[in-house]
Amino acid sequence: MSSERLTPPVAPIRPSIRSFHGIDFQDDYEWLRDKESQDTLDYLEAENAFTKQETEHLATLRDNIYEEMKSRIKETDMSIPVRAGKYWYYSRTEEGKSYGYSCRIPVAEGSDEWTPPTIPEGKPAVGEEIILDANELAAGHDFFSIGASSVTVSGRYLAYSIDTTGEERFTLRIKDLKTGELLDDTLQGIFYGATWVGEDYLFYQRVDDAWRPDTIWRHKIGTPVEEDVLVYHEPDERFSTWVGTTRSDKYILMGCASKITSEVRVLPFEQPEGEPQVLIPRAEGVEYDIDHAVIDGEDVWLVTHNAEGPNFSVGWAPVAELNSLESLHSLVAHEDSVRIEGVDTYRDFIILGYRSNAIGQVAIMKLVDGSFGEFEQLEFDEEIYTVASGGNPEWDAPVIRISYGSFTTPSQLFNYWIATGERTLLKQQEVLGGYNRADYTSSRLWVTAADGAKIPVSLVHRADMDLTKPNPALLYGYGSYESSIDPGFSIARLSLMDRGMIFAIAHVRGGGEMGRGWYDNGKMLTKKNTFTDFIDVADALIAQGLTAPDMLVAEGGSAGGMLMGAIANMAGDRFKAIEANVPFVDPLTSMLMPELPLTVIEWDEWGDPLHNKEVYDYMASYAPYENVEAKKYPNILAVTSLNDTRVLYVEPAKWVAKLRSTATGGEFLLKTEMVAGHGGVSGRYEKWRETAFEYGWLINQATGVTE
Repeated sequence: MSSERLTPPVAPIRPSIRSFHGIDFQDDYEWLRDKESQDTLDYLEAENAFTKQETEHLATLRDNIYEEMKSRIKETDMSIPVRAGKYWYYSRTEEGKSYGYSCRIPVAEGSDEWTPPTIPEGKPAVGEEIILDANELAAGHDFFSIGASSVTVSGRYLAYSIDTTGEERFTLRIKDLKTGELLDDTLQGIFYGATWVGEDYLFYQRVDDAWRPDTIWRHKIGTPVEEDVLVYHEPDERFSTWVGTTRSDKYILMGCASKITSEVRVLPFEQPEGEPQVLIPRAEGVEYDIDHAVIDGEDVWLVTHNAEGPNFSVGWAPVAELNSLESLHSLVAHEDSVRIEGVDTYRDFIILGYRSNAIGQVAIMKLVDGSFGEFEQLEFDEEIYTVASGGNPEWDAPVIRISYGSFTTPSQLFNYWIATGERTLLKQQEVLGGYNRADYTSSRLWVTAADGAKIPVSLVHRADMDLTKPNPALLYGYGSYESSIDPGFSIARLSLMDRGMIFAIAHVRGGGEMGRGWYDNGKMLTKKNTFTDFIDVADALIAQGLTAPDMLVAEGGSAGGMLMGAIANMAGDRFKAIEANVPFVDPLTSMLMPELPLTVIEWDEWGDPLHNKEVYDYMASYAPYENVEAKKYPNILAVTSLNDTRVLYVEPAKWVAKLRSTATGGEFLLKTEMVAGHGGVSGRYEKWRETAFEYGWLINQATGVTE
């Protein structure tokens, strides 16, 4: 066996010219897009071998992080049962098994219908029925993912779908839970999810060649798939379809949405073979969502919409009277400082989700004698935290589930009793081996951007850290699609902080933390704000003496991977190293190819460079791949998956090839999972190993430690 060390792979230069708007761009590595080419596969394997060699010295550190995570995680565990119909449903895991079990037990006659039963640890519950064994389904597959798992109201049938490649095309089967047999019904190549309507009908979606869910279909149980009925087709390539039912089981809802416009269709639950009717016709730039409630004995629609302002408001109207947003009565008015995220309805109360001062909030309205009351906000003690409601599918439930957590508080699950406001703790995430919350501290900083915007920054680190001197730090960012990165507890992060690192989140524009305006000012022709905000946060952490460029590392994935590529070009001297996970680093090429998955849909996020030269020029000015320069870069690790349908592997592959051929300094690594999709490897142990690999590399870069 040869002991010679591998040299960095060099991708052959095979120039191709991309010409748009009278502008020619020479792309030396576009040939890597050919996924079936042996040259492409050989190059990716060579990069994998080189990455393995260059990180061999971190094997002990990786193993230690993995074992630390494994020792702190309760491997044999279960969720708190949720009542649906006549059963309590829950999932559980067993030590040594990569995947979980979906289980149920009957609701005992005469028992409290809303307090979940206590199930002894370490052994199956009395009367337990395993309705889905993911370990059995995953056997023999390098990759495994569940796309749908839905049971009929009676509990008779389970519809589940699986993907064994990472390409997010699912095969759905139906299991008769009374007999344990699989029905002949098999739906192949479908999208995520499946919606039961009664016992006889299943609604599902299919995708077009660009991986856009463009159609909704109806399948009647026991009939050939060839007889399935196309219920709705959305021809506009900017729009994706969706389908579901109201919690009241009175209406089937389906519709479509682009990044900026939406439309809802309605069908009575008792008429699944009927023709869905448009509730409010679409209008460019107007987004709305609906839910069903019963007020004073009358069916009404609650509509969350942005017609009155960018941060949304909520109105209502009787079902028979709603035909436009102008016919709504106000329930929650628009506010410049509060982003309304939606309502969730039950028979006797309404839940409001909203965001204020970069923190998600929950408020509850009791329906007094069936009429509207007042919303009351749930209060919590910590400065920064994450709270969410839900987890109870029953329309007439008098209780909801509230999940809560923070950087320092392991996740908690409560029963919240609507009538009294009492919170009953059902479960708190266990950290085995002992965890002292007082050993860690979190805080919120506000950094002023160059243009005056106030950027929220979340920090967490050990409480005994000496902040009078710079410390190693990991700065994380995303900043796209109005997604908010909320503070949550992470067992893996303990391994990072216990090695003396600060973990920070820059809540940059393009995200949703500060309302719709925060998003609008970090997309399309203002996208560069996302990048400059992140750089301003890094500069502030350095200026305040919390860290220094030789010990500051950055991480982001997907659209956050574009952020990583942009800051590497724009401000690489602030960072020792950067990890980019499934990174969107060749956005201009992708947005010029409408035949690619998701491209047309994404034009409302990034702009349409194919038809608009201004957008082309703007994207060309920041696109990470196109702006690689002959200068010193931070060390970079790019992680991707061969079967990713959202951000194709070719983007990081081209990026690393160009960095290696152009940059005058920096070490560049590419790691490709050869059987996985956008979410990376599957199986919890495999995911822990992957986390240990990535954290090991980041910790070593920031601190120099190897164990």
